[in-house]
Amino acid sequence: MAGHSQFKNIMHRKGRQDAAKSKLFGKLAREITVSAKIGLPDPAMNPRLRAAIIAARAENMPKDNIERAIKKALGGDAENYEEIRYEGYGPGGVAVIVEVLTDNRNRTAGEVRATFTKSGGNLAETGAVSFMFDHVGVIEYDAKAASADAMFEAALEAGADDVVSSESGHEVYAAQDRFGSVAKALELKFGEPRKASLVWRPQNTVALDDEQGEKLLKLIENLNEHDDVQSVYANFEISDALVSRMSA
Repeated sequence: MAGHSQFKNIMHRKGRQDAAKSKLFGKLAREITVSAKIGLPDPAMNPRLRAAIIAARAENMPKDNIERAIKKALGGDAENYEEIRYEGYGPGGVAVIVEVLTDNRNRTAGEVRATFTKSGGNLAETGAVSFMFDHVGVIEYDAKAASADAMFEAALEAGADDVVSSESGHEVYAAQDRFGSVAKALELKFGEPRKASLVWRPQNTVALDDEQGEKLLKLIENLNEHDDVQSVYANFEISDALVSRMSA
């Protein structure tokens, strides 16, 4: 299984406990507040805010929580979060990108560095690994939303660059400058997607054996547990057997 979605699949199969759900809601609310603060508070006019709200709905975040996060930005009392991208290497030489929203750069940098070190990896300079990824928009739909051919045709017509369809759904990729228009066109045709966001898509993947794979998944898990970390991406490939074992 290739790409950066293995960890996401494993975590979804394991299910989330209340504490993890609360942490996730906190991260989603932070992204909504920041998106509303740096752009217009109207999701119809702010693609990033629209994507943040879609992500929150996909995780069954209550409507009141979403509205409260937007009002927090409008009220002017929201914390001043800084967006930072950390780059480094994990077990097996896998390239890792970590996106954070933090109100204390020094604290977060030290803690992210320590997490890499404990997992046998190391933090690198900004730009050290990001060239191995494409920063693109992705719009995801469940498989039942449309056939693979119908999704491909609609995405191509809307200006998308690539479509990956499988039993788990459709992933439509578009350049950053066309992300908003492609997402809007597909939503008009197929309804609200299950996800719409900017991601770091690996150009190639590094094959890991099961031992390295387990260490890398632990690194990603530890990074995701940090309150300031919003997203983690890595260019790895692991066996389906390991995915099944980790999901059990």
